[in-house]
Amino acid sequence: MKANAERVEKNTVLLEIELDAEQFSQAVEKSYRKLVKKVNIPGFRKGKAPRVVFDRFVGKEVLYEDAMESLVPEAYLKAVKETGIEPIDRPQMEVVQAEEGKPVVLKAKVQVKPEVKLGEYKGLEAVKRDVEITSEDIDKGIERLRERHCKVLPLQEGVVENGDTVQIDFLGKIDNEPFPGGEGKDYHLEIGSGAFIPGFEEQLVGMPIGETRDITVTFPKEYHAEQLAGKEATFTVTVKSIKRKELAPLDDEFAKDVSEFDTLEELREDIGNKLKKTAEDMNSFRMKQEVVEKAVKNAEVEIPEIMIQDQLREMLRNMENRLLYQGLTLKTYLQYSKKSMEELMEEMRPDAEAGVKTNLVLEAIAKAENIKATDEEIKEEVRKMAEGYNKDPDEYYQTLEKEGRLDYIANGIIKDKTVQFLFDNARIVEETKEDTKAESEE
Repeated sequence: MKANAERVEKNTVLLEIELDAEQFSQAVEKSYRKLVKKVNIPGFRKGKAPRVVFDRFVGKEVLYEDAMESLVPEAYLKAVKETGIEPIDRPQMEVVQAEEGKPVVLKAKVQVKPEVKLGEYKGLEAVKRDVEITSEDIDKGIERLRERHCKVLPLQEGVVENGDTVQIDFLGKIDNEPFPGGEGKDYHLEIGSGAFIPGFEEQLVGMPIGETRDITVTFPKEYHAEQLAGKEATFTVTVKSIKRKELAPLDDEFAKDVSEFDTLEELREDIGNKLKKTAEDMNSFRMKQEVVEKAVKNAEVEIPEIMIQDQLREMLRNMENRLLYQGLTLKTYLQYSKKSMEELMEEMRPDAEAGVKTNLVLEAIAKAENIKATDEEIKEEVRKMAEGYNKDPDEYYQTLEKEGRLDYIANGIIKDKTVQFLFDNARIVEETKEDTKAESEE
């Protein structure tokens, strides 16, 4: 097989493919053996008609068409691999010549990834921030730990306080008429969580167990249910029970109960170290983003519309998955946000364009610097994935290989290595007071 690629437009390539005559003859013979079994030809048992009779009765064109159906896809894929082009859309195929005894000639017009003109990407500046963990930060970490390990005890008597979890019955009315969704029985609500309409939870504070009280609130003007937005409602609320958190005293016994440390001081030191490590990791992540954004900004590339649309579809799929995890659908989200699908897509478009350009620039840098994923790195990544899915690494590797997904994993590794390359070759500067001031003003 011969293949040649010629760029005919900015992001369009014309592939010329030639298959030798013998390959086509073999494909035609294979098609004849398959189709002759399906055709009834007078004077012959099914599947026994000679080729010359079949051609006369059915026509060579049927055989040629069937043979080309099997040859063209395989020939196209081989030509793509041989020429090294990177298609982003389906090809427009044209059969120029398909006749026994002659080479098969095909032409394929296809959109490919655009050429990227790289700008400066080495020695880019990244600002390193000071990482300072204060006693107040550690105190907050300790308090989060106390909250996590607290006891929640029911009260026999007492009044509602901020932080309590109450069990309530409520009935809401607007203009003395109940409204859909305004009633609840044995509802558990944490006071201060902000789960209810602004002003609702605050008015429960001070209510004793067993009391019934009318609470008046106003729905936000931007409330998701249009029929309730901006309206005043009165809720008749009964407090049926109160549960209150009991926090452990801060001492060495607390440290022993919630950690592997023997003293509170050791626990505080460990929390401080973890907070510092988290802050340093966030600092590195932010600096990496900074140099990537600068490398992308310095590059020039014209992005085909089809790549933007593909990215938008991927973003929508991810959004749908996140919404489903929250118990919502995309349709419900659009109703709540009062947006059409077209408006949502238009909002997402700048991020889609930025995402496509970033990927294209990182790919171009990886090629320029010959950054690749080794077999060992791919296997290690597969091992981590298999561990997460509780699967055998070797079997999982074979599954991914059969499904053709190893390239996807390799591309992810290359992208990460390219980002690290940019960071390793960046010029790191310490944060100044002017940087801090400018950031706070933003």
